[in-house]
Amino acid sequence: MPRSVTTKTKKKSAPDTARLRLQLRVLLAEEIALGPGKVELLQAIQTTGSISAAGRAMDMSYRRAWLLVDAMNRCFVEPLVDTAKGGSQGGGARLTLLGEQVLGIYRQMQDEARAVAEPHFLKLAMLLRDEPLPPPG
Repeated sequence: MPRSVTTKTKKKSAPDTARLRLQLRVLLAEEIALGPGKVELLQAIQTTGSISAAGRAMDMSYRRAWLLVDAMNRCFVEPLVDTAKGGSQGGGARLTLLGEQVLGIYRQMQDEARAVAEPHFLKLAMLLRDEPLPPPG
């Protein structure tokens, strides 16, 4: 059983610089099926209607964005992103119904994970220094 910190070392408030950042990743074998970057890309595709525009919005090459979309599409039972080839009408991309569902489930997972972790984080934050000590040397 872990020992409690004595009241002499407990602080009255958490440092303003302390924050909780959860990053959820869904793995399928060794492939990251879904994670923060891929979710951001899905959201950008949903907003822009284009893999290319979504990549630009994220300061990412088209090739990198396309590879991430391809990885997601290969991991799920159906594609998350549907693409239309260019031409006189221009190309485009949109989230499929499954893509929208996956995005919603991931957001719910994030919200629920944060709600569970937040009270524990607040306890930990009370045990943090106001600032890190400088590195030795």
